[in-house]
Amino acid sequence: MQISQVREAIAGAARAVVLPSGIGKLTCTGYVPDAVVAPCFFVGEVEVNYDRAMARRLDELLFTCRVLAGRADDRSSQRIVDALLSGAGPASLKAAIERARGEPGEMALGGLADDLHLQRVQGYRWFEHGSATYVGAELVVRVIGDGST
Repeated sequence: MQISQVREAIAGAARAVVLPSGIGKLTCTGYVPDAVVAPCFFVGEVEVNYDRAMARRLDELLFTCRVLAGRADDRSSQRIVDALLSGAGPASLKAAIERARGEPGEMALGGLADDLHLQRVQGYRWFEHGSATYVGAELVVRVIGDGST
């Protein structure tokens, strides 16, 4: 698996979310941005576990992604994050990202991986990014695929 391509594909999948009326679109990027245009989803750190199967047939990538919302007021920002972290619905990042798994028997992320799974949300809190503070959370996405490509 090529990490850069997987990053971009995860961000592309996240672009499918539809936020409640009046909020605008979710800004999505495969890399940590210098400046955030909220609400924002980005793919951050990656952990790589090589050789989960013999002969380089399976590597595991664990991406820590972040979703950040502005501070118009505390309650509305947290409601945006809550909608994005919901397990289902038009604003659900879990639903949007896991749609990129493809149909049964298909490769995930348009052929880049065998499978992916948004495993958990962690660290729902205030984040400092650049010179601003945002409410947000981290999402851990597990991607598995052929280690020889």
